[in-house]
Amino acid sequence: MLLRTFGWSFGITAAGLALAGVLWGWKGLAIVAILSVLEISLSFDNAVINAGILRKMNAFWQKMFLTVGVLIAVFGMRLVFPIIIVAITAKLSPWEAVRVAIDDHDRYEALVTNAHPAIAAFGGMFLLMIFLDFIFEEREITWLGWLEKPLAKLGKLDMLSVVIALVALLIAATTVATGVPVHGGHGTIDKGETVLLAGVGGLLTYLVVGGVSGFFEDRLEDEEEDAEDADVSASEGIAAEGAVEPKNGNGVSTGQVVGLAGKAAFFMFLYLEVIDASFSFDGVVGAFAVSNDIFEIALGLGIGAMYIRSLTVFLVRKGTLDDYVYLEHGAHYAIGALAVILLVTIKYDVSEVITGLVGVVLIGASYWSSVVRNRRLGEESPQSDEDKAEVASGV
Repeated sequence: MLLRTFGWSFGITAAGLALAGVLWGWKGLAIVAILSVLEISLSFDNAVINAGILRKMNAFWQKMFLTVGVLIAVFGMRLVFPIIIVAITAKLSPWEAVRVAIDDHDRYEALVTNAHPAIAAFGGMFLLMIFLDFIFEEREITWLGWLEKPLAKLGKLDMLSVVIALVALLIAATTVATGVPVHGGHGTIDKGETVLLAGVGGLLTYLVVGGVSGFFEDRLEDEEEDAEDADVSASEGIAAEGAVEPKNGNGVSTGQVVGLAGKAAFFMFLYLEVIDASFSFDGVVGAFAVSNDIFEIALGLGIGAMYIRSLTVFLVRKGTLDDYVYLEHGAHYAIGALAVILLVTIKYDVSEVITGLVGVVLIGASYWSSVVRNRRLGEESPQSDEDKAEVASGV
C-alpha cells in the first residue's frame, strides 16, 4: 500500500536529487532537498483538504490527479506561473521574462517579490472563502463546538461568507497594502488598487469554479437518488462518491450518468488545481529565501508537491478522514490561518517556519482530538464499516 502510493514520489525524489547533484553539485542538491522539505511542511494541510474532495472522485480521476495534476503543479505553478506573473506585473513579453529568469536571477527575484502583493491577495481570498464556507456550514460533527455551532447558525444568512471576505479584502487594501516596501529597501509603494483587484479575482475564481463543480455534483447526486428510488439495477454500479461501473444486460443506458460523473469530476479536478495554486503561492515566494535560481526552486518544490499528492491519495485509500473525523476541521482552520498570513505578508515578512508550524499544530491537535474521541467511544482502531458509521454518527 505504502510503496504503491508513494512509489512515484520516491522515484522522482531520487531522480530529482541526482539531477540536482549533476547540474549544481552538492550545494544545489542540498538546496533542492531543503526546498522539498519546505514545500511538504507548508502544504500538509493542503493534502487533507484535497483528500476530502478527491474521495468523491472515481479511480480514473484519482489517477488524473496523480498524473496530469502533477504536471500542472510542478511545471505550471512552480515554473510557468511565476514567469507569467513577472511578465504581467513588469510589463515584459513572456520570452523576455523567461530570459530574465534564466540570465538575471537577482532581477527575477526582485520582480517576483514585487508581484507578491497581488499573488497574496488572490491566494488569500481564495483560501479565506474555503475556510468561511466550511465554518459557516452546519454539520453533525463539530470539533470546537462552542465556536462552530453558533457560526453555523449565522451561516444560514445568504452570502455571509462573501460579505465577510470582501470586508477583509477592503481592510487589507486600506491598511497592509499601503506603504508596501519595494524589494531592496528602496522606498515604499501603495498597492491598494492592485490588492483590491487581485483579491476580487480570487473571490470570483472561487465562486465560479466551486459553483460549477458543486452544480454538477448536485446533478449527479440527484441522478443517483432517482435511480435508487426507481430500484434500477444499474444503480448498483454507481459508487456512493460518483464512480460508475456499467453492467451488461441491465437494460438501462448509463451514458448520461457517466457524462455527469465526468463533468462533476472534471470541475472538481479544476477546483483542486486552483486550491493547490493558492497553497503554492507562499511556497514559491518563500523559496527565494533559499535560492533565486528558478530551476532549483521548480525542482525542489515539484518534489514536495509530488509527496503532497501521494499523501492525498494515501489518506483517501486508507479512509483516514473517516476514522479521524476532526482532521478536516483542523485543516480548514489551518487554511483560515494561512489566508490571514498571506494577507499580512502583503506588507510584513512572516517566516515560513511560522506558517508551517501553524498548520502542523492545528492538524496535530485535530488528529489527537480524533484519537481521544475514538478511544472514548471504545474504538481504538475503527476499521469496519459498522465502526465507521458509528463514529460518523457521533454515537
